[in-house]
Amino acid sequence: MAQAVEEWYKQMPIITRSYLTAAIVTTIGCSLEIISPYNLYLNPMLVVKHYQFWRLVTNFLYFRKMDLDFLFHMFFLARYCKLLEENSFRGRTADFFYMLLFGATVLTGIVLIGGMIPYVSESFAKIIFLSNSLTFMMVYVWSKQNPFIHMSFLGLFTFTAAYLPWVLLGFSVLVGANAWVDLLGMIAGHAYYFLEDVYPKMTGRRPLKTPSFIRSLFADDPVVVARPANVRFAAPPVDEGH
Repeated sequence: MAQAVEEWYKQMPIITRSYLTAAIVTTIGCSLEIISPYNLYLNPMLVVKHYQFWRLVTNFLYFRKMDLDFLFHMFFLARYCKLLEENSFRGRTADFFYMLLFGATVLTGIVLIGGMIPYVSESFAKIIFLSNSLTFMMVYVWSKQNPFIHMSFLGLFTFTAAYLPWVLLGFSVLVGANAWVDLLGMIAGHAYYFLEDVYPKMTGRRPLKTPSFIRSLFADDPVVVARPANVRFAAPPVDEGH
C-alpha cells in the first residue's frame, strides 16, 4: 500500500506534486501548531505597511482544518491539477505555472477591490485564504476544456463536465459552505478561459502569452514520437504495364 502511494506521488507532474506537497505540509503544520495561520492569511495592511509579502503566497497553501472538507479539496487539487498539467498543458509546464500565477493574481485583486466596495466589503473581508478558490479555478478550466465528458455525482445523477462547477457550487450551498469562495474560483477560471481560448480565436491575438523569464525557469522536454527500431519499409510496387 505504501509503495503504491509512493509510486502515485512520484508519477505526479512537477507543479501538481509541488503544490499538493506544500498544501499538505502547511495544513498539517498548522494543525500541529508548528505554524500559525495568523502568519499565513491574506492581510493587505500587513503586506503593504509591514512588507509581509509572503502572505500573497501562503494564503493559497492553507486549507483550514484537517477534516472531510480538507480531504475533499485535496482530492480535487490532486485530480484536476494533475489532469490539466498532464493533458491540456502537456510539455508546457511554464504555461501551466503562468495559469496558476494569473489565477492567484486575479483572485487577490478581486478580494482587495471587493473589500473597498460598500455593501459587499464585509463579505470579502471574511475571505482571508484563497486556496479553495484556486482549486475551484482549476476545476472550472478543466471543465471548459473537456465539456463533453460524462460524470456522476455521488452516484445520484449524471451530467457532462461542462456543468461540474455548478454542481459543486450547489453542493457547497447545500452543506452551508461559503459560496463566495467557489464563485471567485469560477470568475478567475472564466477570465483565464476567455483570454486564453476564446479571445485568441476572435482576434488572432493571445494576451496571456507566458513571459520568457518564466519559460526560462522550466526546461520542458519536447514530446517526441519515436520511430520503431529495425523497421524497414518496402519499396512501392512497380507497375509492369509501364
